[in-house]
Amino acid sequence: MPLNDDQSSDSDSSRLSESTASSSDSEYSRQSFNSDSSSKPSSPASASPPKMVTFDELMAAARNLTNLTLAHEIAVNANFCIKHEDLPQNSFAGTVKQIVHKAFWDCLESELNEDPPEYEHAIKLFAEIKEILLSFLTPGANRIQNQICEVLDTDLIRQQAEHNAVDIHGLANYIITTMGKLCAPIRDNDIKQLKATDNIVELLRPYLQRNLVDYERTKFQEILEETPSALDLTTEWIKESIEDELSSIYDESSSPGADSSSKPSLSPTLVLNNGYLKLLQWDYHKTIPETLITDEARLQELREKLNQLKIIACVCLITNNTVGAAIVNVPDLADQLKRISFPLLEGMNKKTFDLKEALNAIGVQICSKVNRSLSERDLPTLNTEMQNNLMGQIASIVEENNPVSSLIDKRIQLFMKSLLALPSFQKCMPTLPGGLSVIQTEMEFVGSQYASIVNFNKQVYGPFYANILRKLLFSEAPMGKVETEAPTN
Repeated sequence: MPLNDDQSSDSDSSRLSESTASSSDSEYSRQSFNSDSSSKPSSPASASPPKMVTFDELMAAARNLTNLTLAHEIAVNANFCIKHEDLPQNSFAGTVKQIVHKAFWDCLESELNEDPPEYEHAIKLFAEIKEILLSFLTPGANRIQNQICEVLDTDLIRQQAEHNAVDIHGLANYIITTMGKLCAPIRDNDIKQLKATDNIVELLRPYLQRNLVDYERTKFQEILEETPSALDLTTEWIKESIEDELSSIYDESSSPGADSSSKPSLSPTLVLNNGYLKLLQWDYHKTIPETLITDEARLQELREKLNQLKIIACVCLITNNTVGAAIVNVPDLADQLKRISFPLLEGMNKKTFDLKEALNAIGVQICSKVNRSLSERDLPTLNTEMQNNLMGQIASIVEENNPVSSLIDKRIQLFMKSLLALPSFQKCMPTLPGGLSVIQTEMEFVGSQYASIVNFNKQVYGPFYANILRKLLFSEAPMGKVETEAPTN
């Protein structure tokens, strides 16, 4: 089947994407990877040699993972809330659910609005906030440390709760005032807005969101200290990405006219971005890297959504190329074809879903819609042979190495790669490659979610990645503590 879409532009666009990413590699230069800033307390320590882990240490790591997961949900999930579900009291499932969802905001708000108020979730939340505040203090700040411990004394707050004497807004205002002392001056307006807020949930949530990068990184460092193997899968993930990049370079150097004498030089940012791209095609039956566990469900959902969008783009491209100019510029027809496909592809990630059957059904409806459009404009409709040809090509999308599926998949990957090459502060979307215009709105939405996950992950775990990349790319460099900024693009 001839494709009207210009395939030759792929390599040029890919090179442009890589050039854009490489230009922002200053924070990942060889010099920064060889610098040793072990005196910086905020740096992640490299994993210590294997040791026997006691039960108490294991439970401490589990608690850190619970807190880390909770913090991550608050930061990245705008719809973070609790859903009522009746589970047997004292059951294992009920206990786990209670622990994992201990500070869900809807529950917190409803409890504080009860008469009399229920303070259990608020007390646990104040304990978490006390821990975060204390983690930001510099050595020697004994006076404010003692004050924080005294005001946010959970035992005292619990005693006050038993007598319904908790000054919840007084505690919240103390936290905000302390924030004002610890935060940079640029946060002064935010502090003023918080002081003017009456809702306790609105008071506390923005504070946690702004400080969760450091909090999540600290919690993971504690997990790493308790479980030295906690970066093994992450290291393997980055190592595979390096091998992929090297393989790509060697393939290019073996082409006619290429200079094969120079030693390959890898961009750490490109290596890391390539790793993130692999997550969109990850086999989620195997364990995801440790630093991405908290986003596993979100990444899996994005992968499934992209697979659905890929098929819809394939259907539209095949239809346009088969029928030709008679439908190419018909207003809204592409959207109508998309609306036909979406319901029939619902649930395609489930094991019981029959994609072949769904594509056959889509082909039948596409032929009907196209013929109706042609008939309404007094044009010849598709004969039986043309309909069978169109339905056959749509059904073949599922086949391995299908050229249309491979093309669309390549262009979706190119778009996501270009998205990662943009600076994190840049809100505009990269140019959408040809053949994807019918799914532009959906692609930009998915791309925005994906970029948000990746950028937050880089902020939290960038220093850990730097340690790993230094070891793998520049093995002569020391492996002590390292202070390096997370990649910003």
